[in-house]
Amino acid sequence: MSKSILVTGGTKGIGRAIIERFAQENFDVYTCARNEADLTGFKLHLEGKYPGIKVLAIPADLSKKTEVSDFIEKVKAETVPDVLVNNTGVFLPGAIHNEPEGNFELMMETNLYSAYYVTRGFAQEMIARASGHIFTMGSVAGLTAYPNGGTYAVSKWAMLGMTKCLREELKPYQIKVTSILAGATYTASWEGVDLPVERFMKAEDVAESVWAAYNLSPHSVVEEIVIRPQLGDI
Repeated sequence: MSKSILVTGGTKGIGRAIIERFAQENFDVYTCARNEADLTGFKLHLEGKYPGIKVLAIPADLSKKTEVSDFIEKVKAETVPDVLVNNTGVFLPGAIHNEPEGNFELMMETNLYSAYYVTRGFAQEMIARASGHIFTMGSVAGLTAYPNGGTYAVSKWAMLGMTKCLREELKPYQIKVTSILAGATYTASWEGVDLPVERFMKAEDVAESVWAAYNLSPHSVVEEIVIRPQLGDI
């Protein structure tokens, strides 16, 4: 029976790179994004490049709880994934004391609540099966406070705390939980920045780290991966 991976926000950046890496190993793919055209194009790309896998790409805005629930139900009608990557996220710059009204709610709902609800959506089935690996896409902003990081950093500190709790809750059931704490990675959100591409990490390097962590024996788990650009944070 083929294995499967679910990656939220999977059409761009790190999420896309993770999907590509696991698709190379014949994992069926389940993903979502807000842009339906991007999803359709990515699905066609995956099916053409990896004809042996199944791809389910569902339009969903995971900042909205109703759309999170709908996405979960559509995936569960097909499978309970072997690997779950909570990757959906948004960054809006600003300081906590004066950022625009609504930024806090949007970033918390997108970056944190979506991971909370998606994980809960599959946790009981993973527990019953006694297997699974959950990855959360955190950030070095969840380790160190940065100026103008505001609510984004708050959401990533909270994500790390949630991931640590999940690790303790789920380890008796043979479910692994890993936090990915990534530094600046060259994705669409950095396009136009006046810095050389070489200054950033590659999304493919983060994906390789996820793949390596997944491939440990059942006796070991990588609890946290901190990965930064070679020359340090940007």
